[in-house]
Amino acid sequence: MKRMITRIAFQDAATFASPLLTVFAVDIAIGKDATPLPTLLTTSDTISDAAAAFLTGGEFKASAGETLLLHAPSGLKCERLLIVGLGKSKLLSPNQVRIGAGTAIRTAKLKSIRNCAIAFPEDRSLSDEALEDLPCSLTTRALVEGAYIADFDPDTYSTDRKDKSMDVLSVVSSTPERSTQLEIQEGFAEGNILGTSIAFTQALVNEPGNVLTPTVLGERALAMCTEFGIQCKVYSTAKLKELGMGAFLGVTQGSAEPPALIVMTYEPAKPPADGTPVFGLVGKGITFDTGGISIKGADGMEKMKYDMAGAAAMIGAMRAIAQLKPAARVISVVCSAENMPSGTAYKPGDVLTAMSGKTIEVMNTDAEGRLVLADGLHYAKQLGATQLIDAATLTGACVVALGVNNSGLFSNDEATCEAFQTAMRRAGESFWRLPCTDDYKEYIKSSIADIMNTGMNRWGGAISGAMFLKEFVGDTPWIHLDIAGMAWVENQRSYIAKGPSGVAVRSIVEWVHELTPKP
Repeated sequence: MKRMITRIAFQDAATFASPLLTVFAVDIAIGKDATPLPTLLTTSDTISDAAAAFLTGGEFKASAGETLLLHAPSGLKCERLLIVGLGKSKLLSPNQVRIGAGTAIRTAKLKSIRNCAIAFPEDRSLSDEALEDLPCSLTTRALVEGAYIADFDPDTYSTDRKDKSMDVLSVVSSTPERSTQLEIQEGFAEGNILGTSIAFTQALVNEPGNVLTPTVLGERALAMCTEFGIQCKVYSTAKLKELGMGAFLGVTQGSAEPPALIVMTYEPAKPPADGTPVFGLVGKGITFDTGGISIKGADGMEKMKYDMAGAAAMIGAMRAIAQLKPAARVISVVCSAENMPSGTAYKPGDVLTAMSGKTIEVMNTDAEGRLVLADGLHYAKQLGATQLIDAATLTGACVVALGVNNSGLFSNDEATCEAFQTAMRRAGESFWRLPCTDDYKEYIKSSIADIMNTGMNRWGGAISGAMFLKEFVGDTPWIHLDIAGMAWVENQRSYIAKGPSGVAVRSIVEWVHELTPKP
């Protein structure tokens, strides 16, 4: 994976020489009928003067994702000035900055510009509270993350592909304060770690199923772990049989490709403080999902290579965690397989025995993700995890319920859920909590086994999936993320290409940070 060169410059952005300098703008007009008032987020009078005529003309309204490109701007060292709108706001959020940076990178790429500078948003005049909840470190981190996410393009296998990846990203800040400079540098370093880890996740999800088999996913996870000093073991069928992973094994039966059980362990440099959780990160890694015997329709099946996005998110999160070095032990269990129809495939009506001993009536072989996760969650507990989180492209029902603007969030523990919601807000991701209470248990009750792998009817399908998983976590605090609607971007946006989004990596990493005791 090509690595973009990133750097910081502490100087007036007007004096920074670059093919393209980006400055953010917001619309601070108040009220429905108010005239838009684009305000540049810069302390540089020279930049404000260069753009003044264009900002007062009324053409540019600083709407979210809106851009204005000026060539040879007067008095500036840059060749072009790009103004990116962040929308109507008097209180900035990290996600506005992240989207703004992504828009700048996508715009530059369309112009075949591969060296871009972004002025750090430093104007504090929007309101007394404008950046009160937005530390410089978080702002810079969001900016760099957005740049990496936007730099990804999915045309990996195009024979006439012209690499338009960004070569250089510069973050320019005019602040003279040493303490602020240190904050910016801290966020810059974190942004590089998270940004490259999300890009790594995007690249994994983008791979076609004939390239990224479970075995190859295991190889790539192992290579990543070797690079960043994480313990990693990759097992296959024999280990699944030894552990009694009957639910996971059932899914693997129909494919000629062997499964992969990937176990990654991050150990902190010093023993964790008493009471520090052991985190268990569990990912669904179905590298291609036909639906098995309960086969899917042909329309859209090609996208089912993305059914390992939950696994990719966990691998990407472990990549970031290894570099950020939290003072906690983190274990990740990835359960990877293909779900294929064949003469040896598991069938509707089969009864599987999970690693935990629970018996499962298979109602639909296309509800396979929860089967592999059932054994993965139980195994993570056996390995010592005291806080569990899983991520999976689990249900179309979650997309029906929430659309593509939120992923589903389920939990069995209020404190754990509150910590995750704090983490997701800092990460700038959108998860909407749905119920997962015992009054839904009847949805998955089986007449022949302990539980069945779908609900008794089509209603509340995402909840049925979560209730199934809940059976395998017991009293361990647990978060379930159903990312089916947000793991793949269906239509290109101003800040991200069509294709894999890398969703959940940031929130998972922040969640680990949130629950790890601070020294």
